[in-house]
Amino acid sequence: MNDITRRGALGAALAVPFVKGAAAQERFPNKPITIYVPFPAGGATDVQMRSFAEAATRHLGQTVLVENRPGAGSTLGAAAVARARPDGYTVSQMTLPALRLPHMQRMPYDVTKDFTPIIHLTGYLFAVTVRNESPYRSWADLVADARRRPGEVRIGNTGANGTPHLTLVDLAARERIEVVHVPYRGEGDLTPALLGGHIEAGGSGSGVGQLVDDGKLRFLNVWSRERSPRWPNVPTLRELGYQDMVVTSPYGLVGPAGLPPDVLRTLHDGFRAALHDPAHIATLRRLDQPLEYLNSEDYARNMLEVYEQERQRVERLGLRTG
Repeated sequence: MNDITRRGALGAALAVPFVKGAAAQERFPNKPITIYVPFPAGGATDVQMRSFAEAATRHLGQTVLVENRPGAGSTLGAAAVARARPDGYTVSQMTLPALRLPHMQRMPYDVTKDFTPIIHLTGYLFAVTVRNESPYRSWADLVADARRRPGEVRIGNTGANGTPHLTLVDLAARERIEVVHVPYRGEGDLTPALLGGHIEAGGSGSGVGQLVDDGKLRFLNVWSRERSPRWPNVPTLRELGYQDMVVTSPYGLVGPAGLPPDVLRTLHDGFRAALHDPAHIATLRRLDQPLEYLNSEDYARNMLEVYEQERQRVERLGLRTG
């Protein structure tokens, strides 16, 4: 073997472990993944997403962290991930308000360009909630009191221009009552205010379900299509005469635009396994949230459809914030 041949063979031998090492180093994921949750700790969303992150950690083989970014109508997660590197290590919950607010005001992202939809997860069971000692035994009682005392009944929500807020605005408009809408950063902030008597009622999710079961809070109605199996005596909005009102505010996870296809596939597959993980399924059942899986392609189509539906809703309610 001449010198040139020997040098070539040596180079090839040295190159093999180098290539393998580079491939191993670049394998995704090889460090923790962060999920932005645009609500405070303690509410239904935070509980569900932390359970999901624990399951995703098991299925992806890397730690999946939850970082709470509450405020701005639950859009701070989407705004942050739109600016993140498209490497798969930063994703966010995509809330319904994040698809609605661009039709109401200038936002730091473009729904049609700045995201890679990964997976659709679930939705909420929403309700109008009061303290157990409240004189309101039904939704009709609250409406009647609001008619007697215009502008005095305070109803909290989980964020200005969020789904509970706009649903309550819609209900008040249909009943032609004047109430005070009090925004909080999320269910974790609204619930203590309700328990403390600072507001008469709240529009929130089933994260307060244990307090209902414990007799501290009471639901006046639920916003799902059918009655909740967990609280079968609580009527739906449809049963109360609002035939077209089914409100679940479904959500999924997105990454920045330009996620590499292999990274997207890995995230989707790991997240799908986490979504169906028995421990996470148990959390969904405890929160009375449905499993609403969509793959990346179907979720991308769904996001655009919902984005258009929200434009129509904003126009119908005459909503503009600037």
